[in-house]
Amino acid sequence: MASKKGMGEKPSAGNGTAGTPEMVAGDESPRQKKKISNSKYRRELGRLQIELVKMQEWIKHKGLRVVVIFEGRDAAGKGGTIKRITEPLNPRICRVVALPVPTDREKGQWYFQRYVTHLPTRGEMVIFDRSWYNRAGVERVMGFCSDEEYTEFLRSCPEFERMLVRSGIQLIKYWFSVSDAEQERRFQRRLADPTKRWKLSLMDLESRKRWVEYSKAKDDMFAHTDIKQAPWYVVRSDVKKHARLNCISHLLSQIAYRDLTPDRIELEARPAQENYARPPIENQNFVPEVH
Repeated sequence: MASKKGMGEKPSAGNGTAGTPEMVAGDESPRQKKKISNSKYRRELGRLQIELVKMQEWIKHKGLRVVVIFEGRDAAGKGGTIKRITEPLNPRICRVVALPVPTDREKGQWYFQRYVTHLPTRGEMVIFDRSWYNRAGVERVMGFCSDEEYTEFLRSCPEFERMLVRSGIQLIKYWFSVSDAEQERRFQRRLADPTKRWKLSLMDLESRKRWVEYSKAKDDMFAHTDIKQAPWYVVRSDVKKHARLNCISHLLSQIAYRDLTPDRIELEARPAQENYARPPIENQNFVPEVH
């Protein structure tokens, strides 16, 4: 009936690791287990998606406000995981926020202002596909913000998040960690696939040259924002299927939901349809049946 919380202890604040597993020296690549089979992956994903629907109904029933942040390097697998989470869910309850480059007007606002407008109301879960942490990552590395703006972000962000938590919002933060070798393989596969080539932006290509700079920025970000009230959780994502299942399992563990699935009912026989004549089928426009 109930989902049990505690499938992983929360890390202590400020240690810069957020409970990460042991990593291979020199990069962010974890020691991987044997890859899950496709059939087992599909079965487990299906089971977890049923639990996500139960969690969604509990959020609606209890009027919870949940924010889930997805951050990480380009091609780390954030989008694929978000897609599997939202696939079975009602978009009226679970929204994805993926903001574009800020406008000139937004650049003149308080930095967090454009994100605040997307926070959930009662009975909602909002997933941020990248978030206010843009300032600690791409803006810092690419020089899109000043040193003063960056320093102010590191000072303000923990207080901002504590304020959200005090207001009753449950804030869950994921960092998708991918090795440089695996990221390069994914970039090359995108170039070879016309349906994915559009995913490689000029910014992605530039970030590819700045692996070390992004690593340092991420370390500084964790050191300042891995707080007790909203810790970072690292998802090892060199194997996408494992990353998706592990992230969804952990997300489910963070909401102490109960199963509100309605009891099964028997449908009565439909009454006879009397006094109805269907209009001529020739008067309707049909999609060509090319398949």
